[in-house]
Amino acid sequence: MASSELRGTQELSSTGFDPILCDFRLPVQAVFHPLGFPVEIATNSVGVLVAGDENWRLFKKAFPVPPIQLRIAVQEDGEEPCPPLPPPTCRGQRNLVMFVAGARDFAVCDLTAGFASCWLTPATARNSAYLRYQFLDAMALLLIESLYATPVHAACVAFEGHGVLLCGESGAGKSSLSFACARRGWTLVSDDASFLLRGGESRVVVGNPHYLHLRESATELFPDLKSRQLASRTNGEIAIELATSNMPEIVTATQSRADFLVFLNRQPSGPPSLRAFPRERARRCLEQVVCYGEQELRNAQKTSLGDLLSGEVVELHYSDLDSAVSCLEAMVRRRL
Repeated sequence: MASSELRGTQELSSTGFDPILCDFRLPVQAVFHPLGFPVEIATNSVGVLVAGDENWRLFKKAFPVPPIQLRIAVQEDGEEPCPPLPPPTCRGQRNLVMFVAGARDFAVCDLTAGFASCWLTPATARNSAYLRYQFLDAMALLLIESLYATPVHAACVAFEGHGVLLCGESGAGKSSLSFACARRGWTLVSDDASFLLRGGESRVVVGNPHYLHLRESATELFPDLKSRQLASRTNGEIAIELATSNMPEIVTATQSRADFLVFLNRQPSGPPSLRAFPRERARRCLEQVVCYGEQELRNAQKTSLGDLLSGEVVELHYSDLDSAVSCLEAMVRRRL
């Protein structure tokens, strides 16, 4: 797929007057399947489709549902390219959510219609990492969450056919522990963000197993990663990005049934142990992501998260990864 930009064109309306560019032509189109859901992109920039292909080309269609629609216009107005933008500010009311990075870089998502309109400058469209993370992923995943799935702030790995959600605040070790599990032969579904399907079989989680992102400090836990090139993430953090397609020893899957909820409690020392974790506390932790949309949507997301609590809910106290993985393996085997 070529990466050249197409100059946007404006179609005249029947009156010949289009002050807010309702008829701005977006002739370049493609369909992608992030998390297995169809997403149609209409744009005037081949580069936008290249970014979409980089993001989602490894996903295959998994769910026969109406597609999400993203209309992304890249408009040249003769101004100098803008400097690097900060992460967009997110604001929402009822069924509308906006991502605003600047006066000429913004998106509006209609959660009920599964539709988003986005306007970008050429400079932003050329910044592939920023475009992919801050706009393409943000719009597509938000609309998928509103219609078909519920976000879960957790990594997901599976052992002998049983899925384990690794939950915790940022820095709790979700990505590092999921990577350690994958290197021990577990199946990787997601290293940080998972999505619980709604409207079908309960407790089925989908994720993105195609990339792993680790903090720079992970090289202390995995010394062989020191030779990996560090990449600056769009949220300003320095991270190691690992493409699992280049790691044949890592087994991946895009979905798994979640049989265990494990809340991580990393300690400076001591052997690993599993302790009961209060289900009401677990509910409050999981529901922190339910913060947008009409009340009907919020209720549906809370109901699906409640289904996770019908599985086993524990807290893992651990200090080193190897013993933590062994402890989790023993937990799963006790259920078999």
